[in-house]
Amino acid sequence: MSHIPQRAVHCINPDCQRPYPQPWGNKFCNSCGALLQLLDRYVPLEPLGSGGFAQIYTVWDEKTQTEKVLKVLVEESPKAQELFTQEASVLIGLQHPGVPKVEADGFFQINLTSPKPRQLACLVMEKINGPTLDEILNNYPQGCPENLIFNWFTQAVKILQELHKCQIIHRDIKPSNLMLRIPASTAPPTQARTGWEQLVLIDFGGVKQINTAMQRRESSSTRLFSSGYSPPEQVTGGNVGPAADFYALGRTMIELLTGKYPPELEDMQTGELRWRNRVNVNVQFADLLDEMVKEDVRSRPTNAAIILKRLAKINKPTKPGLFSQRQNANPTNYFTLLIQAIERAFADFLQAIGQTILFIAKALFNIIQACLAIIWAMLLSSLGACFGTIIGFFIAYRTILGDRIVELILGQLPGLIPHSQTNFGADILVFISAGLGTAWGLTLSGCFSQRRRFLVASIMGMISYGFGWLFWQLISPKQSSDGLIAMIAVSIFLLSLSFGFRSHHIVYALVAAVGTALIFSGLFILGFPSAVFHFSPQALWSELGLPLALFALVAIFMSFWLGVSHYLIVPGLRFLGWR
Repeated sequence: MSHIPQRAVHCINPDCQRPYPQPWGNKFCNSCGALLQLLDRYVPLEPLGSGGFAQIYTVWDEKTQTEKVLKVLVEESPKAQELFTQEASVLIGLQHPGVPKVEADGFFQINLTSPKPRQLACLVMEKINGPTLDEILNNYPQGCPENLIFNWFTQAVKILQELHKCQIIHRDIKPSNLMLRIPASTAPPTQARTGWEQLVLIDFGGVKQINTAMQRRESSSTRLFSSGYSPPEQVTGGNVGPAADFYALGRTMIELLTGKYPPELEDMQTGELRWRNRVNVNVQFADLLDEMVKEDVRSRPTNAAIILKRLAKINKPTKPGLFSQRQNANPTNYFTLLIQAIERAFADFLQAIGQTILFIAKALFNIIQACLAIIWAMLLSSLGACFGTIIGFFIAYRTILGDRIVELILGQLPGLIPHSQTNFGADILVFISAGLGTAWGLTLSGCFSQRRRFLVASIMGMISYGFGWLFWQLISPKQSSDGLIAMIAVSIFLLSLSFGFRSHHIVYALVAAVGTALIFSGLFILGFPSAVFHFSPQALWSELGLPLALFALVAIFMSFWLGVSHYLIVPGLRFLGWR
């Protein structure tokens, strides 16, 4: 018994008041009376921690005289029990060196009576002696060597190939769930001795069993994910397939290469990982990793065989060149080696200068590109606003539809509009049409990484400007500047929510609405007329100048503030951690 870590026994009853220490040899807990020798074979020694819904222990197997790992489900919800049973079924069915081994009778239940009758589901599996890749990364703060990662990556893909062949998706790949099987006598507990140790994928608590027909039918999955590693479709609870594991594995390998948590590498505007400038890595290997972490599932590799085939090409040795042949032919020529060292240092210096110049050039290019995008959005949205205003004016005051709108408004809201102005109310058509034109112009520009949803933007353009007009009449029937400012803020806020921005929709809407309202406050103070919509009974075309100017300026300032949000404010919020 000298090789057992400790003679004391630990009670696995989650409600036990004094689970440790229990004397070795006791069959029942002295505190709660729970069974200590499970199946007359497994003796719990010490807790290893908790994972998900389970508590994990080291146990001694009396039959094999080895230490193993015991996972005890402490959560009583039906979903947790379903996932736990599924994990046991998957591990029992898998026979692969990259997966912890579980015997056929390794899944069982024990009955508890204190403090209340209940059953505990238990799963006994092989204990992996070795560190996780997360622990190894602690020894490489600047990132692990490429050759180690290439080997780990290859092994991980082979493990996933076996899982996917069995229609199993792991759904929780990350550095802490990848271990190296290292004999205790060969290496310290947090180091890999050779880099060629067997990689083992652990924690199958979130696995999902699928088949092709089910993938086509199902629209969603249980919402289980690990922040920073899981793909978008998994985070949102959508349907997941093998590509979800490839995404998580790609992000894991990039973290091991750079030493940086993946969200720290995300571009603040696009969300893509910017990591290749941090490490010197094989270009083809880097390309493969970039493909694996694409947000669009269709852009990732479709199966493990394709990835392994590309890895084989990357790992194919190249023929030595003339320079290497000369170096090998005369290894004692120190003068030549010195010249080569100077040449390399000079080349590195030039490369550093080149990278600096390239960085500055890219920064300037991005600034110019951002300015051009904002100007383009301002131009198209203002043109759309002007065109919409003209069409709305024509419909309101040159067709019978305007009279019908006035009658409807006077009939439904008689206290809203003064009866002395019988044509007042038709200008809602001008607002609605201007909103439609503004929405179309900004959507047509395609700026600010928006999803170009013309139908949604068109409907919301009409609704937002129409609601802004109604809000204006309710709070300020005399067309004061305060009423116009409130109308502008409400209209822009509602319209901005309809554009398909990637994230931070409220931020875009608030910044655009408040910023534009503040600018118009200054314009009204400087003398911009507030009586914009005082049309005569004949509603002459010459009276359309002020409405055109108003709606065009609204579109211009709104586009400007949306650009400020996209290129400055939202990236700043991402940098601060608000995603």
